[in-house]
Amino acid sequence: MHVDPILKTKEEIGYMREAGRILWSCHQHIEQWMIPGITTAAINERVEEFLAARGATPEQKGYKGYPYATCASVNEVVCHGFPGEEELASGDVVTIDMVVNKDGWLADSAWTYGIGETSRSIRKLMRRTEKALERAIAQAVPGNTLGDIGSAIERTARLYRYGIVKPLIGHGIGQYIHEPPNVLPYGKRRTGTMLTEGMVITIEPIFTKGSSGAVVWDEDGWTVRTVDGSWGVQYEHTVAITGNGPLILTDGT
Repeated sequence: MHVDPILKTKEEIGYMREAGRILWSCHQHIEQWMIPGITTAAINERVEEFLAARGATPEQKGYKGYPYATCASVNEVVCHGFPGEEELASGDVVTIDMVVNKDGWLADSAWTYGIGETSRSIRKLMRRTEKALERAIAQAVPGNTLGDIGSAIERTARLYRYGIVKPLIGHGIGQYIHEPPNVLPYGKRRTGTMLTEGMVITIEPIFTKGSSGAVVWDEDGWTVRTVDGSWGVQYEHTVAITGNGPLILTDGT
């Protein structure tokens, strides 16, 4: 069943941008905290304190029973990892994903960080996945389609023979974490829902070093890891569709 996106006014997009600025600033601090020996539990605690000091809250804490302020996914865990007490080591990669609520309006962004000295192949994976996000955002203009966004991501993955984690997708966002439409990280150009001014979506490619991108869920019902044990990375922004082109709400501008 097709459900129409919830369009936002310029004023409402401004509220979301405020949440996005807080989220972006938090990611800037996380980058400084990511050193060998830190734990994702400590990062999670610092994030909660950072948001509280700015009058914001972590929206996913309590969402469908999720118990933490952040998702912290390390190495072969590609999404929805629980923060934990294991110390991060040089060479690890960790993705911190969070949704910030500021005065009832939300912003969502994930970013992958390398700990200490990461391998050349992992640095390439990180750089190319971020490039896929940039290419997809460039397609987020009125008159294009969701298929144009998905195609930009898929073509980048195929170019470098990376896997795409296809079950994990972007979505509309506003006053709720998940609103229509679904934003797939693959697709065909000129297909799917047409993008219109006032839509706000998340774009969030997850690439794996292994070419299949196949994943399984742990028994906790949240933690997602690759079937082949290959490492994965994710980059995500919240983006508004405007008459002046894509407006990234989570890049600090």
